Amino acid sequence: MKILVTGILGQDGANMVEYLLENTEAKIFGMIRRTSNPNFVNCKSFIKNERFQLVYGDLSDSISLDNLVRDIQPDYFINFAAQSFVGCSWEIPLQTFDANATGVARCLEAIRRFQPKCRFYSAGSSEEFGDVQYSPQDITHPVRPRSPYGASKAAARHLVKVYRESYNLYAVHSILFNHEGTKRGEEFVTRKISKGVARIYHAIKNNQPFAPIELGNLDAKRDWSDSEDFVEGVWRIMNQDKPKDYVLSSNETHTIREFINKSFFCAGIDGVWHGSGQQEEMSVSTEYAIKNEIQSSILVKINPKFYRPAEVELLLGDSTPARKELGWKPKISFDNLVERMVKYDIDNFKI
Repeated sequence: MKILVTGILGQDGANMVEYLLENTEAKIFGMIRRTSNPNFVNCKSFIKNERFQLVYGDLSDSISLDNLVRDIQPDYFINFAAQSFVGCSWEIPLQTFDANATGVARCLEAIRRFQPKCRFYSAGSSEEFGDVQYSPQDITHPVRPRSPYGASKAAARHLVKVYRESYNLYAVHSILFNHEGTKRGEEFVTRKISKGVARIYHAIKNNQPFAPIELGNLDAKRDWSDSEDFVEGVWRIMNQDKPKDYVLSSNETHTIREFINKSFFCAGIDGVWHGSGQQEEMSVSTEYAIKNEIQSSILVKINPKFYRPAEVELLLGDSTPARKELGWKPKISFDNLVERMVKYDIDNFKI
């Protein structure tokens, strides 16, 4: 068995490779773009594995994708490569669409032409639902994106459906609600929080001043899971008798404010909120400040530049069909997810 996985330098692709190496006997081909200085930090557990092979390709280059599919003849093509940062998609909308939508079309074309028996997975996003009409959101919820990123993923979803029905391909585009972990990129709000908490933790420990974590909308609600749980669900989706799209989610929703509170709690830092609107802040409590001789007081402050042009206020998934039909469910709770991320960043903190 041969499996081609894209986006292996990122969170999901790296977790997918780790899962496949542990749970299958397949040869894994991990695709990356050729760059002058690639960051392999997420790949350190498998980069030298004898069943893993690094290959070069690019979602914006159809020739490279054609060559990979033609030469490897993969049984599975799992696509996690993307411009995956929602906030940045307003600044680079065309690149976002080229990678996330047209890139999926290029993958499907390569499979159609050179290996039509290959099973294809396209990573969908709850951002496709956007301005939600009802909660929880299931696979039938209308597509109502509120960002170029969400629109690009919605376009990919339609392309997968067209190719599946036109060419009888095993192609799926399943909706992944928010998922995080220790491999999450630092520009994402959850990792920004956990790394910020780690930075402040070590500053307090060393009796040094610290700058606050600066964030935007604290009241946005998200359905968070751990990426490691989701890759197992993806593999189950890929191995059904017939292709079918699913939602993967925790079926819970939490605010960014809750993520912050839990993160500081895990680090043993006592914070209190005060103020409102853009002047709202979280500071260390008076008792904690006195006890620890704190050099700074503000832990979190609002920075308007981090507000999105159009915010998605609530995302809450309904993964009931995946749980019933695939026998899948997340193993890592919200509390455990936050604790894992904060502990990892504290233990691996570097100035």
